[in-house]
Amino acid sequence: MRRKIRTLATGLFLAMVLLISGCSSEQYIVLDPKGPIGESQKDLIIISTLLCAVIIVPVLILTAIIVWRYRDRPGRKAAYAPEWEHSTKLEVTWWAIPIVIIVTLAIITGIYTYKLEPSKPLASEKEPITIQVTSMDWKWLFKYPGENIATVNYVKFPEDTPIRFQLTSDTAMNSFWIPQLGGQLYSMSGMAMTLYLQADEQGSYYGSGANFNGMDFAQMTFDADAVSQEEYDAWVQEVKSSSPALTMEGYEALAKPGRSDVQLFSSFPEGLFEHIVTQYVEEGSSGAHSHHGAQAESDEEEADEEAHHDHSEASADTQATDASEANHDHAGHAGH
Repeated sequence: MRRKIRTLATGLFLAMVLLISGCSSEQYIVLDPKGPIGESQKDLIIISTLLCAVIIVPVLILTAIIVWRYRDRPGRKAAYAPEWEHSTKLEVTWWAIPIVIIVTLAIITGIYTYKLEPSKPLASEKEPITIQVTSMDWKWLFKYPGENIATVNYVKFPEDTPIRFQLTSDTAMNSFWIPQLGGQLYSMSGMAMTLYLQADEQGSYYGSGANFNGMDFAQMTFDADAVSQEEYDAWVQEVKSSSPALTMEGYEALAKPGRSDVQLFSSFPEGLFEHIVTQYVEEGSSGAHSHHGAQAESDEEEADEEAHHDHSEASADTQATDASEANHDHAGHAGH
């Protein structure tokens, strides 16, 4: 019986090794980053894995040793201590080490969380390029407000240049993800999210929707090409000169559920992104939500307006008080 169990365990182990060895390196693109955000996230993954391994590996080794050493067998030499119940040294050891590692992991994770805040602009001498991203059923729409062009299921940008992605959704929530450039961020209807990414070298990178949203979810993939600045400028001019314009009627047709091939547009309606963000806002409500950077700018503007309004009210009150006092003094002089 024991021999059969050992044979079965050995077979399962070999099968697992065989399955793992069949995975190609292309499936580990998260561990092959091509940008500063992806590189930092890779560092965090490695640090977290090593810290966890400090606990997991010794526990697994000790488990195997204990099971083997204290197994029931003839002539066993293990000490028999049925009254044993406590060891201060062991308690301190197996509580102190995990606590130290957890605290260390929490500190490191906290530092990286603030460092990799999605809406935090990347340090660069170059001005960022803004690309407005809309997730649809079941396709991606990319709009370049600076260049006034748009694409479907394809995005291109220059290397070594920060890209400011503004994300929203036309329908169901999704998650925008280019694994080799950085982590994913949700796109949600009625909200405008901000994500900064950058490609440090030229290449074609895999992009996808990482959140299940219906029948053709698996088809929501796109290529993200990082090219030289010259090639990017030439591509923009080519799109402007040879592609049709995206009209509101064309957008409404595009918004209908269904798959789509790559499409290029020489222009798009002004304010289309804002229209998509606010399309579900009820009349009389406070409006759509902004997040990750956009809200802070809006709050500052509102604060300036309130301060100006308060200053105007204070000035009006002061003038009214001065006028009242002048009238009172005049009346007093008239009485004399």
